[in-house]
Amino acid sequence: MSRKTMNTMKATWPDTLLTALAPAIWGSTYIVATEMLPPDQPFTAALIRTLPAGIMLTLICRRLPKTLGWTRLLVLAALNIGAFQALLFIAAYRLPGGLAAVLGAIQPLLVMALAWLVDRRQPAWMAVWASVFGVLGMAALLLSPDAIWEPVGAMSALAGAACMATGTYLSRRWRSDMPVLAFTGWQLLAGGLMLAPLALLIDPPLPTLGAMQVLAYAYLSIVGALLAYALWFRGIARLSPVAVSSLGLLSPLTAVALGWALLGQSMNGLSLLALLVVLGSILAVQWSARPQA
Repeated sequence: MSRKTMNTMKATWPDTLLTALAPAIWGSTYIVATEMLPPDQPFTAALIRTLPAGIMLTLICRRLPKTLGWTRLLVLAALNIGAFQALLFIAAYRLPGGLAAVLGAIQPLLVMALAWLVDRRQPAWMAVWASVFGVLGMAALLLSPDAIWEPVGAMSALAGAACMATGTYLSRRWRSDMPVLAFTGWQLLAGGLMLAPLALLIDPPLPTLGAMQVLAYAYLSIVGALLAYALWFRGIARLSPVAVSSLGLLSPLTAVALGWALLGQSMNGLSLLALLVVLGSILAVQWSARPQA
């Protein structure tokens, strides 16, 4: 390995660690939604998570998307925010967390498929096999024999993974000269506005919220959307899309860790082995993607 490649790898590890914070934060969404939020309100939860953060960032940054263009911005907002957040909460309400996480773990494979189909870029086989083992490890970690495959929830999880993978790929392909916070803010704002009619027409009205529920919504918006998406889009601008999408596996791993620590959920020897397999697959994808980053 050349010295130049080694220097590139050392330079990108801080960016990798910062980007990894985003899916780790998103991993707390499941426990917050199931333990603290009103039930069966996926579009309302997605709206409250995204729109306030988008309004806040656009007012602070005051930058228009000149070179990116409004059409591309709306496409990215729909994929990364509007459609993805709606599908994410639908799957979370209808499926056990394990099923939703396993179906969402195919994102790295989808990003590699897009790069191959659109850019004719041959995927690194190490990254392909590492991603496959990541999905298998996630299945061993989270699936149970009595898991119920609810059709709408399963299709929502698969569609959400496809939206996020496509949005991650296009966010890197359509580079923007806007600062990361402005780029994040406009997507959150546009995606939140797309969710507003669905929340108003489909979900029941919000009940009277207690202090804990208000804090939960504030956490999802400020930390789970504003901060996490800013770190995510920063990572997309600095790392390869495959490397970024593989970090998404940290989200269900964080959910498992929080369930074990806060809810007393048990982990056996197979679960621990599967957890190590998933972590190994993430590291392998990061290693294989380093020279292209």
